[in-house]
Amino acid sequence: MMDSCGTESFNQKTSTLITIEQALENINDAITSINGSERVMLKNALGRILSDSVYSAINIPPDTNSAMDGYAFSSTDILPNQAFSLSLIGTSWAGTPYEKPLKSGQCIRIFTGAVVPTGADSVIMQEHIQSNGSSIIFPESTHANENIRHIGSDIKQQQVLLLADKKLNSSDLGLLASAGIYDVSVTRKLNIAFLSTGDELTAIGETLKLGQIYDSNRYTLNALLNDNCINITDLGVLKDDKKTIKETLVTASKTHDVIISTGGASVGEADYIKELLDECGQVNFWKIAIKPGKPLAFGKINHCYFFALPGNPVSVIATFNKIVSPALRLLTGEKTIKKNIQLTAICNSSLTKAKGRQEYQRGILTQTPSGEFFVESAGKQGSNIMSAMSRANCYIVLAIECENISVGQTVTVEPFELSI
Repeated sequence: MMDSCGTESFNQKTSTLITIEQALENINDAITSINGSERVMLKNALGRILSDSVYSAINIPPDTNSAMDGYAFSSTDILPNQAFSLSLIGTSWAGTPYEKPLKSGQCIRIFTGAVVPTGADSVIMQEHIQSNGSSIIFPESTHANENIRHIGSDIKQQQVLLLADKKLNSSDLGLLASAGIYDVSVTRKLNIAFLSTGDELTAIGETLKLGQIYDSNRYTLNALLNDNCINITDLGVLKDDKKTIKETLVTASKTHDVIISTGGASVGEADYIKELLDECGQVNFWKIAIKPGKPLAFGKINHCYFFALPGNPVSVIATFNKIVSPALRLLTGEKTIKKNIQLTAICNSSLTKAKGRQEYQRGILTQTPSGEFFVESAGKQGSNIMSAMSRANCYIVLAIECENISVGQTVTVEPFELSI
């Protein structure tokens, strides 16, 4: 079924306040991964999503080689509980193997990564032997089958290297390169447009007039969308004019997968986003029981998903992190929304909170040498206070039913980064 703007029917939900868990569930149910793929060179594949599983055409390692600098020999020459000597007959270098087979009573000098010759099945570390000219003396503690990397011990030929839908990291690229793979098929990039709305917004570089503020949200979104899986279009700042906003959104929806707006999502007389979504698209949900960021709308215009974020800058970051980012990962092919890592920490600040919404207060997380985590408030928690957001390295997560926190209480935190 199509509406007057050519938008297909969408799973519309009630506009009442919903929990963040319900919002993420709605997103999970509503979003369909984008179609289309392209081949990219391995050096350009960091952060891209594999569209097909990748298999190895070779064994890794391709040859049996040494894990140490030392001496390769046959374990059949080991004398139980006594030292023994073998004749040194050559050297196997990494990239230049010793190609003759070893005979009984012989050994060769070998370096890490060098091919182990036929007839040898063990390597002893160079620190454990004594050299007497061309005779190498092995200690009585010599063990068989040590320090050997067998052919295919990491990956067998035709074994899967990486499954489809994997987001490629630096280790993945190294693995693929070790199998001689120079290009991969990846999901095409998401096309995302973003904009700010508001008569009060002024471009950086201009002089502020009474009642005006600089538009920081587009710079924040530009950074948050800095991802190798995404192509971005900055639609600029739109004044609070309903016709202009509507025309811009409908036009952008025809060439983009996602539109993200900031501002105009509330219930003021100049807040048109929710009303426009009702007119030319569908609203899946509007208003979430979180703080900061309650007035957030998720919907669809034509085939384009739409996220209307609040105008306050801290709310933009929080709602992007908690709502938009998981949705974008689903769109690029990840199958389920992943949960952020959470820790428990002792709170060194008193925190003010009322029941009714799940709060993400900005905090500073530290760890003692003994491993204990402590957190304190990063400052004033207003959704316009970017200085506290800049100082913070974590969210202090306070549940809907939670009230004020006293110094010394244990709280849940979500680090922005895995290192602190």
